[in-house]
Amino acid sequence: MQNLNKFPKNLFLFVIPAIMLISCSTPQKQMLPGKAKDGSILLPNRYSLTPAGEHIPVGDLPLGMALSPDGKILAVTNNGNSEQFVSIIDVGRRKQIQTLPVRASFFGIDFSADGQRLFVSGGFNNLIYIFQRHDMTFAPADSILLTAQKSEWFVTGLAAAHNGALLYAATKTKKTLFKLDVAGKSIVAERSFDHFLYDVILTPDEKKVYVSLWGGGAVAALDAESLSVLKMINTGDHPNKMAIASGRLYVANANTDEVTVIDMDSDTVVESISVKPWPDAPNGSTPNGLALAPDGKRLYVANATNNCLAVFDIAEPGQSKLLGYIPTGWYPTAVLVEEHSNQLFIANGKGLISKANPNGPDPTGERNWDRSHYIGRMLWGTVSVLKAPEPAALQKHTKQVRKNNFWDKQNKAQNSDLQAHAVPRNVGDPSPIKYVVYIIKENRTYDQIFGDLAQGNGDSSLALFDRSVTPNHHKIVEQFTLFDNFYVDAEVSADGHEWSMGAIATDFIEKTWPSVYSNRGEGYPSEGNFAIASPTIGYLWDMAARQGLSYRSYAEFVGTPADSSEPAFAKVENLQGHFDPRFRPWDLDYMDIWRAREFIRELHEFEQNGDMPNLIIMRLPNDHTYGTQAGKHTPRSMVADNDLALGRVIDALSHSRFWKETAVFVLEDDAQNGPDHVDAHRSVLLAASPFLKRGFVDHNMYDTVSVLKTMELILGLPPMSQFDAAAFPLIPAFTDEPDFTPYDHLPNSYPLDNINTRTAYGADVSAQMDFSDEDEAPEQALNLVLWKSIKGVDSPMPAINNLRYQQLF
Repeated sequence: MQNLNKFPKNLFLFVIPAIMLISCSTPQKQMLPGKAKDGSILLPNRYSLTPAGEHIPVGDLPLGMALSPDGKILAVTNNGNSEQFVSIIDVGRRKQIQTLPVRASFFGIDFSADGQRLFVSGGFNNLIYIFQRHDMTFAPADSILLTAQKSEWFVTGLAAAHNGALLYAATKTKKTLFKLDVAGKSIVAERSFDHFLYDVILTPDEKKVYVSLWGGGAVAALDAESLSVLKMINTGDHPNKMAIASGRLYVANANTDEVTVIDMDSDTVVESISVKPWPDAPNGSTPNGLALAPDGKRLYVANATNNCLAVFDIAEPGQSKLLGYIPTGWYPTAVLVEEHSNQLFIANGKGLISKANPNGPDPTGERNWDRSHYIGRMLWGTVSVLKAPEPAALQKHTKQVRKNNFWDKQNKAQNSDLQAHAVPRNVGDPSPIKYVVYIIKENRTYDQIFGDLAQGNGDSSLALFDRSVTPNHHKIVEQFTLFDNFYVDAEVSADGHEWSMGAIATDFIEKTWPSVYSNRGEGYPSEGNFAIASPTIGYLWDMAARQGLSYRSYAEFVGTPADSSEPAFAKVENLQGHFDPRFRPWDLDYMDIWRAREFIRELHEFEQNGDMPNLIIMRLPNDHTYGTQAGKHTPRSMVADNDLALGRVIDALSHSRFWKETAVFVLEDDAQNGPDHVDAHRSVLLAASPFLKRGFVDHNMYDTVSVLKTMELILGLPPMSQFDAAAFPLIPAFTDEPDFTPYDHLPNSYPLDNINTRTAYGADVSAQMDFSDEDEAPEQALNLVLWKSIKGVDSPMPAINNLRYQQLF
């Protein structure tokens, strides 16, 4: 775990600002994601979008932008899970006029000084694309291959020098900065580092080059001729985008919510500009884009997870002042300022709205984004265009951003009355609940499981695993509380487990999972596989450790040995000695009921020893399924296994000596593998506790961090990010008058041993899928297999119009 040692044990003994909870005890009018009456967009995480300016549709996850020297053309890289390409925008017409196809790309993009050539990162293809300008359009001209090796180097940032005769290319996986001769297509010099690299930028005289060490918390200053390192300059965590003005280098640090200002004459840090919304705010703004006004007096910072630009007065060195905020679209990744018109261009990585996917996650054409119902391809980006606002307009924008992000409510915690509430109103207030059990499952939507429940907002036609397959899921929500308005904060498992454990997904996760999931990158980026993925503050167990609470993991962030007889191993430092090595991590051949048996064995030991961990984190992954791979359990058998395991776990807990002080929370890490008529992020949430209301339907809008917030309040843990600090906890579903009636699990009503045959629908396609880890299989094809194998071969999934996928079957 990186950077944890810099946090003393008493770091969180001061008062943490908390969201006002006065309204939490009374039901609210049901809120649903989408466009509101006032024109704002309500996101699944309860935040709102009111993006300023005009909006130009581009591609999936725009990350990098470059403006031609004459200011007429804006080029944008699109780096998402769908087809990747470069958008060419006519600035005057404010319209995308051309798309340049690339097999793969990433953030890096730059023009030659005369504007006649455009250089684009080739991402995992280990190359740089070169396009030649012809008036207002471009044509492929050449490419530079860094290596013929098959190993991934992954080109990130780019900078052109000597009017495009030289290129500087940063790499992620290779961790090397390259100096390239464009005409000769050769490497002139190179310099390796110990961390992934992100951006590269040249001084105006082209004598010095800087590169940001994305995972290293530093910027390297190098001689532009030899690439010898002149100095390593410490920054905040996750330095990414850089910008230069008036002899100063500005570096955005995504994880620590600051911009490091470096004097380029001495290469020393002269200022650190906080972009946090209030002084003691937890991290969570994610600055990842920078631009400077033409006069060098204003700095614009794209705060991805605040959905805004922060505007600073930087006229006086070392005395930067926040001027205000500008509302953007969802997850802004880049910002540019046109020199002559003072126009702002803002790339919105996830676009302007979240959508429902009632037709199911289907394998539609990659460019048919409006018809694609796979969540990884639904959030197409935009570029916002607006004039840099004057003070009056900026003040109005600032007020709107504060409203969108709940910032005005952050310092209004309720008064402590010392009365023990099941879910305390403030961190540190007493609770009768001593033990929290947190169970994470894989990838289902609300409608897939609970669409058949008439008392909830479901669509029964979309229920793939209804009561006949999941009797315990149904009994749990009927005996306790049904949550029909819960949304995951993630799109896929890579960011899903990060959100579920850390209340945020870092910029590294958000920007790399689409490449990995679309076979344009290597290495599952989450769950302890890369230190750079971790939030600076750590995860839920790190918070428990700092507060002196006991905790134990059952397979979360725990590695799977190839031999199932061998013990599992912890992937992160603070889980060493705090996990069950006999509880099998990801392995779809290993039944969830066996995992439940192992947990129950330890539960009996806890009863004999007199105590169990305050925080238990458990993974029950088999609702992911094997598709219809011949010889493996059928999808419904695997979900039935998952259902029985969950029922047995809650049964055992409710009959244990700990039940009177226990709360159980169950959710999916993401919802990518199913249809939902409300939103593609809507998913399954279950809870069980003597303090949970019985037979209650809770229509309040919750998300992943709402559950984290609830657990934190119960256990006395401070928030991990701005998201759980501002989250709406599950207080309406709880009561302070407990009912200790235990839960008696139901036997499975669907066979657990049904096996896919070679003639099953999609068996051949499933046989080609990789199920060795979560989300390695192509989700679009897997979802079609699930739908057809359950609904029937002749049951159509609408909008499947791409022959490339249909021919697989």
